[in-house]
Amino acid sequence: MKLSLPRLLLAFLSLALGAFATPSDPRSVLWYRAPAAEWLEALPVGNGRMGAMVFGGVSKERIQFNEQTLVPGTSATKGVEGYQPFGDLTLEFPGAPAATPSDYRRELDLDSAAVRVSYSADGVAFGREVVASLPDNLVAIRLIATRPGGVTFTARLSDFRKKPVSAATDTLAFEGRLANGLAYAAALRVVAEKGSVRATPEGLVVTGADAATLYLAAATDFIPVPAKKFRGDTPPASLVADRVARARPYADLRAAQLADHRELYRRVSLDLGSTPDSALPTDERLARHNAAATDPALATLLFNYGRYLLIGSSRPGGQPANLQGLWNAYEKPAWFSAYTTNINLQMNYWLAEPTALAECHQPLFDWIDVLAEVQKSTADPRIQVPVGWVAYSTNNQYGGNTGWAVHMPGSAWLVRHFWEHYAFTGDRAFLEKRAFPHLRDLSELWLGRLVPGPGGKLITPDGWSPEHGPVKRPDGRVVLQEGDRTPQPGASYDQQIVHDLFTNTLEASAVLDAPAAFRERVATARAGLLGPRVGRWGQIMEWLEDVDDPKNQHRHVSHLFALHPGRQISPDSTPELAAAAKVSLFARGNGGTGWSRAWKINFWARLHDGDQAERVLGGLLNPVPASGARGGGSYPNLFGAHPPFQMDSNFGATAGIAEMLLQSHDTAPPQASDLNPPVSDLRSQVSGLRSQVYVVHLLPALPKAWPSGSAKGLRARGGFIVDQEWREGRLVSATITSLLGQPVVLRHGTITRPLALARGESFTFTP
Repeated sequence: MKLSLPRLLLAFLSLALGAFATPSDPRSVLWYRAPAAEWLEALPVGNGRMGAMVFGGVSKERIQFNEQTLVPGTSATKGVEGYQPFGDLTLEFPGAPAATPSDYRRELDLDSAAVRVSYSADGVAFGREVVASLPDNLVAIRLIATRPGGVTFTARLSDFRKKPVSAATDTLAFEGRLANGLAYAAALRVVAEKGSVRATPEGLVVTGADAATLYLAAATDFIPVPAKKFRGDTPPASLVADRVARARPYADLRAAQLADHRELYRRVSLDLGSTPDSALPTDERLARHNAAATDPALATLLFNYGRYLLIGSSRPGGQPANLQGLWNAYEKPAWFSAYTTNINLQMNYWLAEPTALAECHQPLFDWIDVLAEVQKSTADPRIQVPVGWVAYSTNNQYGGNTGWAVHMPGSAWLVRHFWEHYAFTGDRAFLEKRAFPHLRDLSELWLGRLVPGPGGKLITPDGWSPEHGPVKRPDGRVVLQEGDRTPQPGASYDQQIVHDLFTNTLEASAVLDAPAAFRERVATARAGLLGPRVGRWGQIMEWLEDVDDPKNQHRHVSHLFALHPGRQISPDSTPELAAAAKVSLFARGNGGTGWSRAWKINFWARLHDGDQAERVLGGLLNPVPASGARGGGSYPNLFGAHPPFQMDSNFGATAGIAEMLLQSHDTAPPQASDLNPPVSDLRSQVSGLRSQVYVVHLLPALPKAWPSGSAKGLRARGGFIVDQEWREGRLVSATITSLLGQPVVLRHGTITRPLALARGESFTFTP
């Protein structure tokens, strides 16, 4: 078969880039026919420390980069300032065509974590590849051409704060210091194969090379240690100089980067089917999706993209993903691009455990520990408490806050992530040393704060339902007002989070055999809590008084926390409350900001309504122009729109798709007669066996839009890996593998099957 020139050139470039390029897969490749004109069209790479946005220009390439610790501000109240862009790397190509060539292609391959650009001019094919390597802690750019000596360009490095750039032979560098004293530095080194590299006032000029590799490093002197005032001893200028000087040849760096990325990314695979539309460029797929064309592979791509973005922005030893992951081009990003804890930060991590990225969860735990340490020593009387700790709604990496909205139950919501990690992994040492101290202390805090309410039930004294509240007008009418934070005793949001905290604490106490007196106090308080109630129009009541407005479509749906991420409301165990949750969701509507839509996907999945969840997901895939303010959908590069851009939409959507396909939050008491060996025998074999077992629900919310497909590698609580395949809307088979040797109850539709699997044992279920 004779290949056309564009295909022949692309095949050559794939080989020259190290044979890492793979055939375009509509489930794992974003691609475009033109360079990015706006930041929200550029494509991201990240290594959990550094992030870069690649524009893919022909005559001029822009690579805007970040390093996640370049954060001004302090650990004080009102000490939050905006997460900062680091700088830009620009490449100028003399003689490049002014117009975009007809065979131009720009792509992000999620499976190999690389952005690639290819085109031809005057019979020469040009290619570049950009990756972010965690093993080498830098961003690398590879440039090639099919003509010997065909790589010629000028590289310029610039600091966003305009600090001077020094040049020496093959290296550019700059350094500076923020107003809070944080030191930072970046360095670029160019290695040319043949040809020449020379430093000029314009930058590094590469002439007549066969190929070239650029190594870009950025760092600060931040360390997450409050006792050392968050400053390390090593100057960042020496760190980045060493990284670029010692950088390995591109093939070696790329092999290490690929292995590191794929060890996480390839744990899960998803196939929801495809159509002819799936082969189109990503921006065209979005546009056709908006015209009601069916493209289930676009949902798969969004799922895979969320996992890719978490791998790229949250790795052990680093900071947690912020409101924009770690990608930002603005001096004053929306909401400081910080950590907002009335849902946004938590939503970033809903996907971590279910989609087999437990390691990516670690930065959140580390940051919560720092936040707790800072809050416990605060001088701010608004957040001083006798035991445990509380925080404001928005915080930075130093534990500082904006001074806006004390978020009393926020710390309890944050530490549920510690429990979730244990529930999925069974890591008893983690539970004992890291999770339980937080759970115990915050349970003590709320045991001391609860007060008697209606009917003698316990309520929180001064709650809030983000980010609105009931206000009484002079005429006596109650209206719901945006941003109102008037203390409301017994707000459902507070009540449900405290119930969740007590539940997690009790289960942790059972595993660790905590003192009986403490467990009894928590159990008694939980039993006495005012729980979710059904209001006058059949809804879950948001406040103590029945003042909900059926026309209220506020973006927050905080009074359904008990449905998701909590587990107090379930179609199986509390059908009346689940029905009321549906009423509330229909009233709120399917619209809203990107993250709000993402939360609704998870809600509908928990209600086992896959078609409604898929409708909301469809709205999340509505195209939003990069320069436009219309929001609640996806920008051309699939970043989620608040608007403006927020990463929680991407992360929440991935979590929602996982919830549609597999759930494991419900529990059931074990029946000894149904298990072999009996539970009594299992208890002697398994350390820390729960008094209840998890119900692993197969395809709980499969929509009609995904009639055939497969999902492999998803994780379930209790330590299970689950692979599923379905055809024509029916489960064909599911294989469950136990990592811990815990008992489990499998459920599919009305079928339940108790199982007792040994550690490492698998069972294939065929209904």
